[in-house]
Amino acid sequence: MHFRGIGTATPPARYTKAECLAAFQRSDWFARLDTRSHFIARTVLQRDNGIEARRLALARLDEVFTIDPNTLGRRFLEHAPVLAGDAGARALAAAGLDAAAIDAVVVSTCTGYLCPGLSGYVVERLGLRTDVQAYDLVGQGCAAALPNLQLARALLTSGSVQHVLSVCVEVSSAAMYLDDDPGVLISACLFGDGAGAAVLSLDAGSGRRIAWHDSASLLEPAERKALMFEQREGMLRNILTREVPNLAAEYAHRVLGTVLERAGLQPKDIAAWILHAGGRDVLLALERRFEVDHAAFRYSAAMLREYGNLSSAFVYFVLEAALADAAPDGWWWLSSFGAGFSCHGALLQVG
Repeated sequence: MHFRGIGTATPPARYTKAECLAAFQRSDWFARLDTRSHFIARTVLQRDNGIEARRLALARLDEVFTIDPNTLGRRFLEHAPVLAGDAGARALAAAGLDAAAIDAVVVSTCTGYLCPGLSGYVVERLGLRTDVQAYDLVGQGCAAALPNLQLARALLTSGSVQHVLSVCVEVSSAAMYLDDDPGVLISACLFGDGAGAAVLSLDAGSGRRIAWHDSASLLEPAERKALMFEQREGMLRNILTREVPNLAAEYAHRVLGTVLERAGLQPKDIAAWILHAGGRDVLLALERRFEVDHAAFRYSAAMLREYGNLSSAFVYFVLEAALADAAPDGWWWLSSFGAGFSCHGALLQVG
């Protein structure tokens, strides 16, 4: 399997941490939450947390504090298909392929639910063939990009398709929830809206060769409650615990070791790291566990600073940034982790 083209999309509105804090302080929610919550919000949004700005599907930032099931459902329905379609169109353009060439589409999300699923909206917006194989993957959180790509690879190697469009889209502003739980508050300060897409093909095309070499996954249900969504009052409530950075670093390191051992490689052989960031503390934990220089994860850090945590869509942005920067040829490591607790990694050969 080869990556023929990458595309990303975000809402046009960019909001800084300072703007988010000001909006929170003038909202009704500020009075409804306790003093400790005020302190947590100020701490996260005033100190360096690795994030400077986020893109949110809101005409005005104050809209994010209208939190009820109907408003959030409408927000997801309005923006998820648009973001997914825009990212998909850019991936097709980068691949040099028409929509009619796509034989299968795989769409992942965790921030909303539609039936029929998002894949149908992507088919409609992009003008894909009506006989396209369409798959919707839900509930995999920030880790979803790699399972999405693994399914694309399975479809391609089955011989039933030639080109697959992979899409991850998250409207985190449609999964907004606030209360006095520190994890809930921190989550509200971290996540942004966006979509990423890739065209996967059996042949490399005319562009830079990006080949999928091997992959591995790790799922530990015993750690499910460390990071998950729960349903409360008809809305998604994110549970985020202090264990997440260390869990992410440990499981990501184990997955990396599994694949590198099979390939006869060492971490020093990796020319570019394409990692889901999660947050600043997650990146720092990964640096310590992987024993790499701070610059090794520069693409993840740069995307986190500008866009926040984009959940499943994040690694497409990192991969796009590495390609735009002409990162050196060789072995690249692509990894995502999240709810479950789950972790996935893939070894790419570039050049």
